[in-house]
Amino acid sequence: MEKKKVAIPLVCHGHSRPVVDLFYSPVTPDGYFLISASKDTNPMLRNGETGDWIGTFQGHKGAVWSCCLDRNALRAASASADFSAKVWDALTGDELHSFEHKHIVRACAFSEDTHLLLTGGMEKTLRVYDINRPDAAPRELDKSPGSVRTAAWLHSDQTILSSCTDMGGVRLWDVRTGKIVQTLETKASITSAEVSQDGRFITTADGSSVKFWDANHFGLVKSYDMPCNVESASLEPKSGSKFVAGGEDLWVHVFDFFTGEEIACNKGHHGPVHCVRFAPGGESYASGSEDGTIRIWQLSPVNADDDEAANANGKANAAVNEVTTKLEGGFHIPKEGQAGG
Repeated sequence: MEKKKVAIPLVCHGHSRPVVDLFYSPVTPDGYFLISASKDTNPMLRNGETGDWIGTFQGHKGAVWSCCLDRNALRAASASADFSAKVWDALTGDELHSFEHKHIVRACAFSEDTHLLLTGGMEKTLRVYDINRPDAAPRELDKSPGSVRTAAWLHSDQTILSSCTDMGGVRLWDVRTGKIVQTLETKASITSAEVSQDGRFITTADGSSVKFWDANHFGLVKSYDMPCNVESASLEPKSGSKFVAGGEDLWVHVFDFFTGEEIACNKGHHGPVHCVRFAPGGESYASGSEDGTIRIWQLSPVNADDDEAANANGKANAAVNEVTTKLEGGFHIPKEGQAGG
């Protein structure tokens, strides 16, 4: 009988409440980084490869719904239920700017050129802030038809993508005119929308299905019905041959992009999976859950016999030590008990 393959994740503790958003930076000269948003009010920065905690951004007074890093991983941004979006220095953890809103902010995204910050939320307004002129009034796009749930940039910052909490569809906005130019129709509301690393695809999760859209011509490329209600999906960035999805059944599912066949099912979370994202090199992916943990999974699981050999000690420790030396001089380490967990 063939030995079952088992994926053993790196488990990242620290958050004291559900993890609701994850974002990987591109690869930088210092490696790549993972930022997480949580209802515990404290976004956290980690080494993307090892999951090692680097620092906690402290200052929000409400749940943090969305987080992102700029292209060079030098600045972080977060969107919160405290009616603000904040920009942080990702090297020191210091708050650089706080942009006040009139209601809960659900989404934030840095432009590709790193100069602009996009926000959206319960006010049904997409705003674009110039980070080089933080005191200037933001540019507002035409009113969104519903509360903004997700927002992203594409086409070299010429187009903005958004979805709403209370209605289906993905809306594409022309940045120059501030108007909706296209709507990708879905029956249910989109809870996760990701633009692929090469800019070719938009990956959406709408509960019962995961869909892939052509990001340039906006046609539906593939649509797969899911085995359970899924909240988030992510396309493998290098070959584009696999995707992951997570949702209410507590598991992280891996699928073949071309056939929709399930390749692997990773068990370990103790609550629904709210977010999944592939690392920039495609060798691993992270999941964030209602249970407050982040798990980083390798794409190729090991044989069950190798469980102990592969457990996060052994091989991983050398990498952890190497990364720790690289990151010295980064965040001020908070006093004990202030790490957000």
